[in-house]
Amino acid sequence: MDSQGSTYNVKLYIYDMSKGLARQLSPMMLGKQLEGIWHTAVVVHGAEFFFGGQGIANCPPGGTLLGEPDAIVDLGDTEVNVDLFTEYLSSLGESTYRAEKYQLFEHNCNSFSNEVAQFLTGRKIPSYITDLPSDVLSTPFGQALRPFIDSISITPPGSNTMNGHYGQR
Repeated sequence: MDSQGSTYNVKLYIYDMSKGLARQLSPMMLGKQLEGIWHTAVVVHGAEFFFGGQGIANCPPGGTLLGEPDAIVDLGDTEVNVDLFTEYLSSLGESTYRAEKYQLFEHNCNSFSNEVAQFLTGRKIPSYITDLPSDVLSTPFGQALRPFIDSISITPPGSNTMNGHYGQR
């Protein structure tokens, strides 16, 4: 059990799923500049936590096949200990963030990271990440791609799916 009064650092890991292609191709395809196609995860208590097509998952920090993050944002500290965080994740995994609730545009890894970051620190993740879906969908090409994109689910390989219970596979 963690001692009372302890604080734990919380970081946001940011990955560009396009590996730079969004920056190069978005002006031609969308008529606007996108810097990346973002996947995010929250790192706290020695693990990286994220949401994908298989539900809430975790791995060692930087432990997915995405490798090291493109950027790391320090979200601050939390007093939420590992036991309380485990209960919170279990609750999310059984309700809001079940695997079948994943939607690439509306309910994705970034939605999860934003909610978890607010729970832990009271801070949101950067808006350039959470605004990306509406930026894409505001273009004619984004609207044309929507049916295809809605059928995609993303889970970075190398993770442990939590299936509603932290640490259980």
